[in-house]
Amino acid sequence: MVERCSWAESAPDYLAYHDEEWGRPVTDDNRLFEKLCLEGFQSGLSWLTILRKRDRFRMQFRDFEIARVARMGEPDVERLLQDAGIIRHRGKIESTINNAKHALAIQNEFGSLAAYVWGFEPKPGAAPTHGTVAAETEASRALSKDLKKRGFSFVGPTTVYAFMQAMGLVNDHVAGCVCRPQCEAERKKLKRPGVTGPGSRVPPPERGRTGGG
Repeated sequence: MVERCSWAESAPDYLAYHDEEWGRPVTDDNRLFEKLCLEGFQSGLSWLTILRKRDRFRMQFRDFEIARVARMGEPDVERLLQDAGIIRHRGKIESTINNAKHALAIQNEFGSLAAYVWGFEPKPGAAPTHGTVAAETEASRALSKDLKKRGFSFVGPTTVYAFMQAMGLVNDHVAGCVCRPQCEAERKKLKRPGVTGPGSRVPPPERGRTGGG
């Protein structure tokens, strides 16, 4: 029997996401921005809800191309509020457009969003076990604080840690999960994009409780 993280087998959508995406290191700016925004939309909801609407989100938010999202305005907000295919929350929609503008500023300052984000990659810790995956860490608190200082919204430390887990800044597949060594191998091969973010590899995260996203 193949062992996986416990949340992976709770729904078919999760299984594919867990095996093919979660924890695989990402350095593409638009995909990083997309995930950060979708984690914000998830606030108060399940990731499964967002995952099932992700294609529609991509269509409506111009595939999360940062420059294009930054040009969206109030007419777009009103249009999106009528679309049941996404989460119709004015604050989260406006936050996505706002965050795109600040992401452009980060690209101008650091060369890429990836160089900034990966600067907050913590040093690897021990493999978590079922029930001991952190909800937030020192690294996610540092990144959250810096993003808020730069004008981002819906980027609390729990939201940010879910983003870091999914984008491979940490490998939180549990000990024994079939995907853990795969993700670790990808992380070892990864050429870090400058690692120029203000976090500059903060200390290893502490372990807490199980989380998805």
